[in-house]
Amino acid sequence: MRPTAPDPADTDKWNAYLAEGNAKQARKRVAADVLLRDPSGRVLLVNPTYKPGWDLPGGMAEANEPPEDTVRRELVEELGLRVTLLGLLVVDWVAPHGPWDDQLAFIFDGGTLDEDQADRLRPRDDELSEAAFVTTAEAPGRLRDRTRRRFEHALKALDAGRPLYLRDGAPLMGATVPHPSCAQCGSPTA
Repeated sequence: MRPTAPDPADTDKWNAYLAEGNAKQARKRVAADVLLRDPSGRVLLVNPTYKPGWDLPGGMAEANEPPEDTVRRELVEELGLRVTLLGLLVVDWVAPHGPWDDQLAFIFDGGTLDEDQADRLRPRDDELSEAAFVTTAEAPGRLRDRTRRRFEHALKALDAGRPLYLRDGAPLMGATVPHPSCAQCGSPTA
């Protein structure tokens, strides 16, 4: 039998009751990355030291940290870079895989760096071995599969001027932008 809820006017008991319910709810891991370009339209990729393959700049959120703050923090920590985010490009629900529970992965638009910023960009901590601007055609070959799908849809969202919701890298709701490999991933092409 479910306990009787206390009177909300008794704020201590009410907050304790809500905290008990909150503790029983699922927690999501949250990743937040950013799409940054140089003046020639190339995109920034980083090479993490703790996993294979290249990645978009960004990382995992800390407890109770908003995703946009995660991106800003990671850019400063790893690259010494401060940018103004221009908007959300992708939210991807990533299914459990291997030892990992599900997660929400965000990609934000970080805009275009000026030439001086792009030229001075270097890894600032031991989590990255390299940072490089590559063409949008070259980037998918460097990215691991999950990140590659998310990256390709972030480019489509940027072109379309609206964010996309993905489920394991495939658009679900209101997918109006064709995906070049729909037969492979099963995403809609409405």
